[in-house]
Amino acid sequence: MDYFLTWGHSPWGQQILTHVSWNLLWASLFAGVVFLVAHASYMVLSAHRKRHPDETDAMEAARPDLPSRIPRHSGVARGFHWVMATSMLTLLSTAFLPIAGVKFAWVQWHWMAGLVLTTSILFHVIHASVWMDFWSIWVGPKDIPELRAEILRELGHDVPGPKPGKYPLGNRLYHLALVVVGLSVIASGLTMMVRVRTPLFPRNPYLLSDSTWGFVYVTHGMAGVALVGLVIAHVYFAVRPEKWWITKAMIFGWITRRQYLEHHDPDRWVVAEPGSRIPDPAQQ
Repeated sequence: MDYFLTWGHSPWGQQILTHVSWNLLWASLFAGVVFLVAHASYMVLSAHRKRHPDETDAMEAARPDLPSRIPRHSGVARGFHWVMATSMLTLLSTAFLPIAGVKFAWVQWHWMAGLVLTTSILFHVIHASVWMDFWSIWVGPKDIPELRAEILRELGHDVPGPKPGKYPLGNRLYHLALVVVGLSVIASGLTMMVRVRTPLFPRNPYLLSDSTWGFVYVTHGMAGVALVGLVIAHVYFAVRPEKWWITKAMIFGWITRRQYLEHHDPDRWVVAEPGSRIPDPAQQ
């Protein structure tokens, strides 16, 4: 356990948690690299199939009124994504570069980036709840048939199971992991700000007991280390050739009609055709 946690002593001689061991950072980086190599090797052999061209041709012919460009992410949603990405990278850089030996005045940049991240996520929750299809990104028991079909397709079987709606299952599982880790790092980080001198409120390092502060620091460190792995995975998938169409959609806001029909189930992600009154969540 000492490999993962660091311990200290209170003024009264009590043993208390102080932080996670930074061995975990190197372990997370190593695990991330191993995952990249393993996944890249697997993708050489994987079928990773999209819809058959003949089937896509038939669907395209049956939907002549679909626009050539399908809106996927609004300008507001894309703006949130890039603000969040910038603040996240700033947080990780200011947290871990000093540990790697790069010395600079990092504390102010760190808590400022944390406030930007917190504000952007609060905005996103409101925006997604009011103007977007909030539940389309979440996973649950209803997704088991899709998971089974995707696994069988990856193994080379041609099965008729459901295609994804707007968000592929992998995106939704990643989103769930990011929610858990992100909320942990934000809650612990905001709590830790009372120990830092800021213009927002008076510094109060005695708000919590020494042992409680230890748990806060460990929670923050664990979440930070987990974010390193999650960010590595996110960047890796974003630059893979077969996923580039998704990355381009986060830059330009749309995918082609062909990509929509190849990768999605039109009954699960309904796109409004010209002249239709069907609401399209991607345009919110």
